[in-house]
Amino acid sequence: MGEVKIGRMTLGSCATNCYFLYTAGAEEVIVIDPGDTGKLLFDKLSEKGFKVGAILLTHGHFDHIYGVAALKKLSGAKVYAGEFEQELLENEELNLSDYFGRPTRVEADVLLRDGEVLTLCGVTFKVIHTPGHTGGSICFYIESEGFLIDGDTLFYESVGRTDFPSGNSRVLINSIKEKLFTLPPETKVYPGHGEPTSIGHETENNPFIQ
Repeated sequence: MGEVKIGRMTLGSCATNCYFLYTAGAEEVIVIDPGDTGKLLFDKLSEKGFKVGAILLTHGHFDHIYGVAALKKLSGAKVYAGEFEQELLENEELNLSDYFGRPTRVEADVLLRDGEVLTLCGVTFKVIHTPGHTGGSICFYIESEGFLIDGDTLFYESVGRTDFPSGNSRVLINSIKEKLFTLPPETKVYPGHGEPTSIGHETENNPFIQ
């Protein structure tokens, strides 16, 4: 299995990080959190010779799902999300898309369980359920490469907000301490907004988790 590579596009009014994972020489990519402009994302990847093999969601908020419908229609790829996030994905009020004027629903084709290990498009990753930002938030841990894609759970010296539906600050902090801070300190963290960080840096410097 080849080295896993990661790319990023920042999409939409909330500057959401959409990531794509692929192995050297592979034609298929995994797209994570297509937050907007699904057709643009599809076209850009197609220009590079990629086919979208899977669409993964860290959680169901509007700014992480606006591009899902178009990308799925164009690519035919299945949508994967956490097993506890389906209600939020399918409810425009809970996922806040109605509030922001673009009511959107997403139905996941595959629901992922905590601790599950999958290989898609040649990329092997572990699912980590990290409730708090939303009840069904999940992270994707690519152990072979030492990196984590964590949605809006943990940011550079910050954490995800918890004042939206199904959010809970105590649960969020527990998720970070008990599930993310147990990863190797050199693990690189790719968040849903902003720049990458590392588990070690956040363990030592994050003011929300001291």
